Amino acid sequence: MEEPRQIAERIAANVEKTIIGKGTEVRLALIALLCQGHVLIEDVPGVGKTILARSLAVSTGCSFRRIQFTPDLLPSDVSGVSIYNQKTGDFEFRPGPIVAQIVLADEINRATPKTQSSLLEAMEERQVTVDGVTHRMPQPFMVLATQNPIEYEGTFPLPEAQLDRFLMRIHLGYPTAAEEVLIMEGQQRQHPIESLERVTDAEELLTIQRAVKDVYVDPLIKQYIVNVVDATRRHGSAYLGASPRGSLALHRTCQARALLDSRDFVIPDDVKELAYATLGHRIIINPSARVKNVTAREIIESCLDRVPVPGARSKEASAAAGRPAPR
Repeated sequence: MEEPRQIAERIAANVEKTIIGKGTEVRLALIALLCQGHVLIEDVPGVGKTILARSLAVSTGCSFRRIQFTPDLLPSDVSGVSIYNQKTGDFEFRPGPIVAQIVLADEINRATPKTQSSLLEAMEERQVTVDGVTHRMPQPFMVLATQNPIEYEGTFPLPEAQLDRFLMRIHLGYPTAAEEVLIMEGQQRQHPIESLERVTDAEELLTIQRAVKDVYVDPLIKQYIVNVVDATRRHGSAYLGASPRGSLALHRTCQARALLDSRDFVIPDDVKELAYATLGHRIIINPSARVKNVTAREIIESCLDRVPVPGARSKEASAAAGRPAPR
């Protein structure tokens, strides 16, 4: 088999054929896939959220299902139902759309909290329980959920418990003017997703996911991750900081980033690059800071400035000593 990094690079390059100018965001989604995690894609309509999920599924040869979340969607519409078979006299399980390798939960915040909660067991335990019978999810398994951050009418905000289940949150953003011209040219006759080809398969992907876990993380780096997460809990603008699940998410994604960079060890820069994507959605800003338009990104950047990198001094400590901060 090829090196895991080479396979991952081919997946990213293939997805970028349909998602123009979003290399960083595609890389983040790929990191989440390699970490066996789930992604919340939060952005305005029309920037490619659905195409990103479909492209990942096609590129990896994984089965793909889409769930369009609406206020009348029921939990059984997601997980599946047991139907009585008169011929056999037994109940047969009819799996719902959640039973797939890559699942797109489109506009997840439009469904009621009861339906949203039907995803929790599948995302965390990778199984669904219907009528007391547990059914395992296929491997690999990944949920990509989308939501529009500017619409509030007819929506139900995701509770903290469900937000915490997502490994990372991604914002795609608008393309540049030049990139938008390339998008129009690329879709003049047909959408690039129609001609996208598979570049790997589920078995190879599972092998890479196992390889991620073998990347070395020094005890000092682990302590650095814990210190950064703990700083979010102590920050004056945070009502609630990141949970221990946030530490685990940052730890695992750093391993995947190191693998993509052809390293078998994690460095502090991995932590800094992935801190916002893995911790930002786990922080609740207190009301007084929200009035001042303080953002989760600003809180995390402040924490990174305060926490010294292993073997170096923090910017605040360096400034207090009258020395330039380490770069």
